[in-house]
This record gives sequence, C-alpha cells and structure tokens, in this order.
Amino acid sequence: MKNSVQFKRRLNHFLTYLYMVVLSIVIIYPLLITVLSAFKSGNVSAFTLDFSGNLSFDNFSKLFSETHYGTWYMNTLVIAIITMIVQTSIVTFAGYAYSRYNFLARKQSLVFFLIIQMVPTMAALTAFFVMALLNALNQPWFLIFLYVGGGIPMNAWLMKGYFDTVPISLDESAKLDGAGHFRRFWQIVLPLVRPMIAVQALWAFMGPFGDYILSKFLLRDEVNFTVAVGLQTFISDQKNQKIAFFAAGAILIAVPICILFFFLQKNFVSGLTAGGDKG
Repeated sequence: MKNSVQFKRRLNHFLTYLYMVVLSIVIIYPLLITVLSAFKSGNVSAFTLDFSGNLSFDNFSKLFSETHYGTWYMNTLVIAIITMIVQTSIVTFAGYAYSRYNFLARKQSLVFFLIIQMVPTMAALTAFFVMALLNALNQPWFLIFLYVGGGIPMNAWLMKGYFDTVPISLDESAKLDGAGHFRRFWQIVLPLVRPMIAVQALWAFMGPFGDYILSKFLLRDEVNFTVAVGLQTFISDQKNQKIAFFAAGAILIAVPICILFFFLQKNFVSGLTAGGDKG
C-alpha cells in the first residue's frame, strides 16, 4: 500500500513537471524566435531559430526612422489609454449599480448584455459602413467608441459579480453613519474591488494593441494605423517581407503592457474582502 501511494505521488510529480516543461517550450520557443529575429543584423528571410550572425539594435532604430511605426505606436497608445479610462469607469459604475440597486428593466438589461455578447464582431462589420454618413470611418475616435462599447456587456457582468462578493452589510453600516450613495461607493466599496478594476484596466489597455480585424476594417490611411495593422504591412508582401522590423515592432508592443502590469500588480490579489464584515 505504501509503495503504491509513493508511486502515484511520483507519477503525479512527473506528469506535473512534464506538463510544465512542454508548456514552457510552447511559450518560449516562438518568443525566442521573435527576439532573435528582432536583434539580427539586417533582414531575415524567415522566422527560424537561428543563433548565427551578429546581434544589434539596428532594426529598432530603422523601425522608427524608415517607417511610420512611431506614429502607429502613438496612435495605439492614445487609443488604449482613452479606452482603458472610459471603459473601466463605465464598467465600474455599471457593475456597482447592478449589484446594489434595483431599477426598471435591471434583469432584462443584464440578459440583453449576454445576448449582445453572443453576436460576433464580424457580424457587425457591415453595419459599421452606415457610420460613413457621419464621417466616422477612418477616425480613431470611432474605433475607441467601438472598443468601449464592445467591452461593456461582458465586463459589466464580471464587475457586478465581483461587487456581489462585497458584503452588503458594509453599505448598511456606512448608511447608518450618515454616508451618502457616492461616499459609500467611493470610500467603502471601491477600495475592496481594486483587484477587478485593475484586471479590467489591463484588459481594456491590451485590446487595441492586439486587435487587427476591427482596426484594419475601419482605418484606411496609413498615418491612422494602429501597430497591429502597421506590423501586418511588413509581412503582407511575399516578395519583400520585413521580418526583422516585424519582430522588433512586436517586441516593443509588450513594453507599455508590461509597465502597466507591474504598476497594477499590487492589486492583483484575492481575498481583500475576507474579514471585511468582521469587527
């Protein structure tokens, strides 16, 4: 019996480590190819794991001096920041309202959010052409509008669920002490849901950097491109692919996302509301 238990334990450890090794290879392999391609001197012909050749920062400097990457980067950064601020604010207020208040068509609107989420974005692309009457196509503000609107339904559900984990007795205690609606929200409940707010902010910020289909469909002028659309132009021509530029630009996309992640990581914790109802 003892040997059997030890065998199962060792087998479990082996399978766990094997899974971690395989997963690490799947993640690190393409990342290593991208990094090597970005730092290779001169252009490379294909995405291959090749350690030969000299490494330099030439591709990064040429990326900004010979292409519109700097403009694309700033376009995406502005869109991402505005989307993050607006979407996170709306979702936070909506989640609190759905969690704490009863109002007309509350349940119906939540169901409507789920129905909207079932409709893929591709199905709505044709309808976006109607916005040409308002001169909305090829406008970054319209892309922000779509990012914010598309992120509200499901994220409002998630935020409502997180607000539901905060004990209602905290609101009631603050109300007995004379706190108004906004003070209860701002000083009592909001600090307890910071982990979910941080997650919502990170998701909203990452969206414009990774989206290609929607931005490609709406943005036509090269100076208005986001980095996802701009990078695709480097590899769209089969006879003149700029793989080194593509790899360098892809690496730089991770810089603002990593900075925001490290800035928000102190909020990525669980159990902040545990014990909040005691005392």
